[in-house]
Amino acid sequence: MPKSQSGEVASSSDLLRRVLVACEYSGAVRDAFAAQGWDAWSCDLLPSESWGQHYQGDVRDILDEPWDLMIACPPCTDICVSGAKHFAKKIADGRQQAGIDFFMLLANSTIPRIAIENPIGIMSRLWRKPDQIVQPFWFGHEARKPTCLWLKNLPKITPTNLVGQGEIHTTKGGNRIPKWYNLPPSPDRWKMRSTTFSGMAAAMSLQWSASALPALDQGLAGASPYRA
Repeated sequence: MPKSQSGEVASSSDLLRRVLVACEYSGAVRDAFAAQGWDAWSCDLLPSESWGQHYQGDVRDILDEPWDLMIACPPCTDICVSGAKHFAKKIADGRQQAGIDFFMLLANSTIPRIAIENPIGIMSRLWRKPDQIVQPFWFGHEARKPTCLWLKNLPKITPTNLVGQGEIHTTKGGNRIPKWYNLPPSPDRWKMRSTTFSGMAAAMSLQWSASALPALDQGLAGASPYRA
């Protein structure tokens, strides 16, 4: 079983309503689900930035454990369209194929409920179109960040607090980008850009808990009215 940062091992009696948040170091989504009563674990090669149940290592080590739900945020660097100008090099050296393979490893998991979160990228063409594209301004954050969700046995999430879309910054080269995204160079800039917005994490935990928990409480772990 995975160990938390305290080194404690979860006992089999505790393994109810188990959710794995794959490729998350911030703890934002994990903590939102923990607040809803889930046995929530995050997993990443990096340590967690907040206290909580976290497996630091390769998600493949724990992917086949008995999870009821997985929210996965696979690395997007080599497969999202914002990096398209580097695609030729990444195709040639194998990085893009590695990113595709890892994405599909998570998507094809046997976990009964799955959400894959990623920016707009090539998987919409290579695999299938996402079930929905959400925005931070749906959930109380004045910011734009189109986020694709591919869903298995989960409903689409609905807006909880519609606000303005935030300011736009025009770069010296004439590109228009969200102002929140226009951060000065720093070692942690990629982290700040990739962390799930707290309002979106809360919406996921509330709405997917409402969908999944009644079935789990009745012992119907595989039952769902939603598409597979």
